Amino acid sequence: MTAKLKFLGAARNVTGSQYCIESHGIKLLVDCGLYQEREFLGRNWAPFPVSPQTLDVLLLTHAHLDHCGLIPRLVREGFRGKVYCTAATADIAEVMLLDSAKLQVEDAEFKRKRHEHEGRRGPFPEVPLYTVDDVEASLPLFSPVHYGETVQLGNGVRATFFNAGHVLGAAMILVTIGEDSVERTILFSGDVGRWDAPMLHDPTLFAEADHVIVESTYGDRLHESFADISERFAEEINLTLKAGGNVVVPSFALERTQEVLYYLDKLTMQHRIPPIKVFLDSPMTAGINKIFERHPELYDREMMRLVQANKSPFDLPGLKVAQTVDESKAINTVRSEALIIAGSGMCTGGRIKHHLITNISRPESTILFVGYQAVGTLGRQIVDGAETVRILGQYYPVRARIAQIQGFSAHADRDELFRWLSGLKRAPKHVFITHGESEVAESFGNFLREKAGWNISIPHYLAEVELD
Repeated sequence: MTAKLKFLGAARNVTGSQYCIESHGIKLLVDCGLYQEREFLGRNWAPFPVSPQTLDVLLLTHAHLDHCGLIPRLVREGFRGKVYCTAATADIAEVMLLDSAKLQVEDAEFKRKRHEHEGRRGPFPEVPLYTVDDVEASLPLFSPVHYGETVQLGNGVRATFFNAGHVLGAAMILVTIGEDSVERTILFSGDVGRWDAPMLHDPTLFAEADHVIVESTYGDRLHESFADISERFAEEINLTLKAGGNVVVPSFALERTQEVLYYLDKLTMQHRIPPIKVFLDSPMTAGINKIFERHPELYDREMMRLVQANKSPFDLPGLKVAQTVDESKAINTVRSEALIIAGSGMCTGGRIKHHLITNISRPESTILFVGYQAVGTLGRQIVDGAETVRILGQYYPVRARIAQIQGFSAHADRDELFRWLSGLKRAPKHVFITHGESEVAESFGNFLREKAGWNISIPHYLAEVELD
């Protein structure tokens, strides 16, 4: 039995997750993600490395846009197979993709007008990458599966979904090829979650797999403990309140925002921070909160106890959700004692840019990052200490306090990734490290070679290997 594995994205970079397997006459894709690093944005517009019409099926690990954000374009260009994922992922993907399409349309029009005014053309087409119509055409293809359920894909190829502990509905996918004594397994980690994180169950461990494709987003560092997260979060809020400013939190709508609300609720109940105004400027996040409430079967015991006691963090006292543009604009008249959560998490688009414009030059305010900032994004520029940043075509001096709490991440750190891999009772034939900046992936690869002595590769974009 042989299979071809092609690395079509997230190869020596973080976003654009996409892998193709060909075996037994079946051609399947695992993930179809959007590129978010500025350096690689052109790949979102380039022809797909594998013709969409030739694909039989798509397996989706979870609903973050760097894993699902190109599905509408894939469908528009001819893909007609099923998209297998968990029910929660299907629900969330609908919200995420519809929001992404609306932003694509708005951003394209904004850039067209700006470039027209400036008398120049941008590096990418001034049309949306896809539209709401493209998203709606893709939704009927989603086919939900349960954790532990095996999907028969045909010709001795099957896939089983397992809890990744990363975000609501996130899965690790075990692809099995062949029959009985000659079958081979290919394990896709997706994004590996963390142990003892709030709200969700721990990641699934596997006893064996022939080939493993593992992410490495934080493969060169360790996170703060969850106790440290509470301490740091309270400290940042209290310092900003004392200075008379606002705390602005660029946050991913899926999971990160829910965790921020969880900790805000906890700190308020423990009287470690005073009651403050909390603005959630993301209609999409409000929709995702409702999806969380529809899937209590995915909660861990602590979160379930809160819900059963009618203390859900999604009902945080004083929380105001900005649904309309006017409600969003009104937030910018609030000059102090407010915590403002808005997307996107890397400041690449969305309403967060307007709140940055209002607060980033105010020394009394704090810009607090609670997630990974990819190279080339506005968020990364700010975290790396830029003195001036360009937002919506204008330059602003960075005078606000800049802080980052890494422990909020839903990604496993280096030791947690090793803990996940250490569940394997026998050495896999090969481990492929993906979904990390090149230097980080190399660092994690060297760490694994030293610790486990396994056969490790860090594939390049469009690399193709044969798996026996």
